[in-house]
Amino acid sequence: MSFAERTLWLQVAALVAVYGWFFSAVVPGHGQDIAPDQVVLFVIAAVALAAIMAVGLSILAIVARRDTTPDERDRLYALLGTRNGAFALGVAVFVALVTGVAVAGNFAFLNVLLAGWVVAQLVGVGSTIVLYRRGT
Repeated sequence: MSFAERTLWLQVAALVAVYGWFFSAVVPGHGQDIAPDQVVLFVIAAVALAAIMAVGLSILAIVARRDTTPDERDRLYALLGTRNGAFALGVAVFVALVTGVAVAGNFAFLNVLLAGWVVAQLVGVGSTIVLYRRGT
């Protein structure tokens, strides 16, 4: 498994763990609007994601000293994954806008928007992993 593919798996694990925790803590028992404690949880989640990625990427780079330079295949896979993630993000933003119009308060809009970003990241990274696994 290449360095680039390992970083993608790290990103999937970090996104699922951090935002799985965040949504399980925020969604039950919410009101119509975002509460201050939910903003604190979001900041904690963002810092945790950054820390996990920084430490994880450092460890992966140390382990794979020679294998860190991306080649043409890595760039192509990243481009295709970014395209797929951008399409998913566009759909998610549209769904969030419809939610913002249809549901009272800002809780649903903001959390649908954040969940859409997470799903778009997972679509982009996941499709890149599929390309690596298929080897095309």
